[in-house]
Amino acid sequence: MLERLEIEVFLALAGELHFGRTAERLHLTTGRVSQVVKKLERRIGGQLFDRTSRSVRLTPVGRQLADDLVPVVAAMEAALRRAEDANRGVTGELRVAFLGEWTAPVLLKAVALFGERHPDCRVDVREVQLSNSRASLVDGSIDVLIASYPFDGMARGPVLLTERRVLAVAAGHPLAGERSVSLEVLADHPVVQYPEVTSAGFKRDRTPGRTPSGRPVPKGPSGGTFSEMLSLVAMGRGVLPVGEHSRRYYPRPDVAYVPIHDAPPIERGPVWLESNTTARVRAFVRAATDAVAESADRAAPLCVPAE
Repeated sequence: MLERLEIEVFLALAGELHFGRTAERLHLTTGRVSQVVKKLERRIGGQLFDRTSRSVRLTPVGRQLADDLVPVVAAMEAALRRAEDANRGVTGELRVAFLGEWTAPVLLKAVALFGERHPDCRVDVREVQLSNSRASLVDGSIDVLIASYPFDGMARGPVLLTERRVLAVAAGHPLAGERSVSLEVLADHPVVQYPEVTSAGFKRDRTPGRTPSGRPVPKGPSGGTFSEMLSLVAMGRGVLPVGEHSRRYYPRPDVAYVPIHDAPPIERGPVWLESNTTARVRAFVRAATDAVAESADRAAPLCVPAE
């Protein structure tokens, strides 16, 4: 096993490539840094750095060791943070967000139940847009987001919401009067696209490049927000597969919503950055899951036994 000091010195030197700066960063002497590196190289059985009087460079073996150690150290630090959180209990502040008006009611129910269970943790609720949802998770502006699956590169919780897919078309579009359509019609009309920053997996799910039979789907213009995308639909610039809740939250006289009879349902739930899996995040996901289950139980009809 590598000692903690050996790992810290090696990774610091791999980043700085300078013994003096590494020593200053770790509050050690340059002699101590050199001693630790030499000890580690003896253990490895080869050089980790090429050193001259003018430069320090990683050897191929050193580069491989650095690449292998960085995620391991990050995972260890995340585990320590989670242990510290668990020891302190669920306190502090949790920043949660929703993407799309139809996810807000579920989020607020989760916040209410979480607050009952963990009164010492303050919850800040925000709304994010398509353009900044991922960035807000990555930079730590928010801890948990209620969003559509798939959400590439993020941890995810249980499915909290499902809804049928419908096709948004202009009110005067030839498909507007249909009772339902197939996914195959996407090959016959340009499909409005999501912003470039939207994850690839999400776009494949919502605006696929091919129909189920393999026919190519023509790409229409992109919108920066969901409202912009619907405006492009209303202008006749393309069609757009969406969830049926759009009828309620985005009713427009210039847009018609036609059911898609052969499309799988859309699924939504909590997503968060894997390295930010704290006790607060885990507790909120449990609260969100329980809040949805309690709502479903209250909405279920009573069963009257037969006489």
